[in-house]
Amino acid sequence: MAGTLGKSSRGREGIVGINVTPLVDVVLVLLIIMMVSATYIVSQALKVELPRTATADETVNRTFVVTVEENGAYRFNDKDVSRDVLAQKLKEAGEKGKETNLVISADRSATHGRVVDVIDLAKLAGITKFAINVERSR
Repeated sequence: MAGTLGKSSRGREGIVGINVTPLVDVVLVLLIIMMVSATYIVSQALKVELPRTATADETVNRTFVVTVEENGAYRFNDKDVSRDVLAQKLKEAGEKGKETNLVISADRSATHGRVVDVIDLAKLAGITKFAINVERSR
């Protein structure tokens, strides 16, 4: 009996360690699947327009500026306009070409809703390229 302490009833030794190689293989395969599927999901959600080179054949991009003042008033290219006139001006700007750019400048105290309203008007006018003007903090 003393000689069979570490052995099973059939004479083989018991399991001393666990082989982790198959476990690591399975985890790595799952990690690769997750990385590939995450990349596919993100690429579907983000729409990015790649930059293009300027050639002599193309016209220069038109840039328009909309300013939202502190009191909520709108300015289009430094001219005071109402919301209806702004919508009309943005529609005219959008009809001039797909390469129309819009820069939105808003006072710090202007409401978020006014800025979103300008973005909405721009999208309805067909302008898809716009930027929000900010000042770099020191």
